[in-house]
Amino acid sequence: MRAELPRVSIVIPVYNCRYVHEAIESALNQTYPNVEVIVVDDGSTVHKELVTPYLDQIRYIPKINGGTATALNTGIVHATGDYFAWLSSDDVFVPQKVELQLDFMLRRNLSFSHSAYSYINHLSEEIGEVYPELGTRAEMVETLLIGCPINGCTVMLDMKVFEKVGLFSPVFRYANDYEMWLRILPHYDLDIINKPLVHYRVHDDMGTFKHHEAIENEKQIIQALHRTSLRSLI
Repeated sequence: MRAELPRVSIVIPVYNCRYVHEAIESALNQTYPNVEVIVVDDGSTVHKELVTPYLDQIRYIPKINGGTATALNTGIVHATGDYFAWLSSDDVFVPQKVELQLDFMLRRNLSFSHSAYSYINHLSEEIGEVYPELGTRAEMVETLLIGCPINGCTVMLDMKVFEKVGLFSPVFRYANDYEMWLRILPHYDLDIINKPLVHYRVHDDMGTFKHHEAIENEKQIIQALHRTSLRSLI
């Protein structure tokens, strides 16, 4: 008898997002057959009706507003999958995202991977592509100590990673993904599937624009926090 396929838990944190239905549909329309979709509502006050048509196909978890890290952690704690994928409520997975990335990880015995991605606008029109280049491990460390070229929604993780390094830190409200990747790197190899598997939406309400200064301040703290442990990898 064939062993059961690994399950992938797609966690979608949402807060007042007018694009959330597109994110949910992209998660439900994955070509990989063993996926669970967990939508964590971080205290939304508007656009909640966009989730309603999907309630019988997803796990919906409402909570008091606490930020992205707390929403992700809630999803992870409730997940039943072997692997974790994060999908922001304004972004979209390509249909083969989970299938291609999981196969990539299993063939290379990876616990941590990311991918290239494309930009889309508010009309879901593709407007560009990004192919991150991290180079050797030493070059990767140097790059990550300057900034974060890893798009969080392109990442897939073995759930065992969280047992090793812990969950996302709510101390960092805006750059918690960056802190997590730096915390993982001393323990796990990172590789990239050089194919755009996520459509990253650029729009006026996106947090990257609205909280730019706070993000940059958090990045400096995170770099100082992890500089010594990462330098030891070179």
